[in-house]
Amino acid sequence: MLIQDIIRRKRDAEVLDADAIHTFMRGVTDGSIGDAQIGAFAMAVMLNGMTRDEAIALTEATRDSGQVLRWDDLYLDGPVLDKHSTGGVGDLVSLVLGPWIAACGGHVPMISGRGLGHTGGTLDKLEAIPGYDVTPSDARFRQLVKDVGVAIIGQTGTLAPADKRLYGVRDVTATVESLPLIVASILGKKLACGLDTLVMDVKVGNGAFMPTAEASRELADAIVAIGSGAGTPTSVLLTDMNQPLADCAGNALEVHEALRLLQGGGCSTRLYQVTHALATEMLLQSGLASDAEDAETRLDRALASGEALERFSRMVHGLGGPSDLAERPAHYLAPAPFTTDVVAPRAGTVNAIDTRALGLGVVELGGGRRNAGDAIDHRVGLSHIAALGQRVDAGQPLLRLHAASRADAEAVTRHLSAAFTLGEEGSVAPALPIHATLRQEDLS
Repeated sequence: MLIQDIIRRKRDAEVLDADAIHTFMRGVTDGSIGDAQIGAFAMAVMLNGMTRDEAIALTEATRDSGQVLRWDDLYLDGPVLDKHSTGGVGDLVSLVLGPWIAACGGHVPMISGRGLGHTGGTLDKLEAIPGYDVTPSDARFRQLVKDVGVAIIGQTGTLAPADKRLYGVRDVTATVESLPLIVASILGKKLACGLDTLVMDVKVGNGAFMPTAEASRELADAIVAIGSGAGTPTSVLLTDMNQPLADCAGNALEVHEALRLLQGGGCSTRLYQVTHALATEMLLQSGLASDAEDAETRLDRALASGEALERFSRMVHGLGGPSDLAERPAHYLAPAPFTTDVVAPRAGTVNAIDTRALGLGVVELGGGRRNAGDAIDHRVGLSHIAALGQRVDAGQPLLRLHAASRADAEAVTRHLSAAFTLGEEGSVAPALPIHATLRQEDLS
């Protein structure tokens, strides 16, 4: 089958069969297809879309382009499951969720990424911990998944290699926004981990990856249908990102907050609510809990007993970090040299937050990357971020800024202050943390 014929057919809005799609993706993987042909194919998909069956075939071809992890030889005593988020600000859910699920009997081989644009990356947070190795050997990774129940690492070159090449071309050909290509990229990597079940967290709001609520819902529907169609039961929670999920953003600061939750603090926060909802869905979908009440009991017990925190500590130590991080976080997580408060210019109620602007503020402080090779300052970030609906007086802090220097702090203060819209009390009702839960049976 000629590659140019596959491209022509998709250019002309014809439906490709699974063999054609797998042939194309094999060429992407082995290098027999050039970047020009990859770009032409991506643009044809961008303009003409894909049917559900085509998108499933593309996802399966992405998954199968490299190693697909198998766990049957380890004789695990529970299901293999994972969660993935489209990213946000103050979204440290993975740091808490993985160990929490492990403490409930699951096995979580979590392949995570770095920060992208205004969103923080799980790997960047974990690398705030001295010695933590995000690229362990396959043997070490598998052993931790078996013995500890969770290991959070970076993507290896053997998992879904076609996605890396295809994404690189999409990034420079204005085809990143294509829904079938987005879904195949997300799910191809996750399903290569050999999961029994997957729960996705798709963000909605001004700090979300997708530009509108409608686009987020469309992505969620596609992920449920295509993930399940590719053989892995998949559900999605639509969660709010019109304000940071935690009241902090920045790598070391978010590790501190994860430890606080795992130690039983912060159970009234939006972060806890979203993490608990995702954990509940994972337990239900995998069969680890019989119903919502059973899931609640198991999660409460895992947190109150200290088992979830112990799993986190064992994971950190197993990947090269300190064994006593939970007991001495201040010893290992260095603070920023300079802190200052960004204060409200007048009294009012926080009626809107430009979440993206706060995330970009962290990047400007050095806590994220402007370019792929940039080094990250794990110490910097924001804390004590005012919440939607919160009343503030003139001169009262809207957030605390953690910077490498006074000059760095002054460079972003005005932008961060402008991210908050103050108005009359009660004029805007903050959205619920969970907008909706979508499962395969919910799709028409």
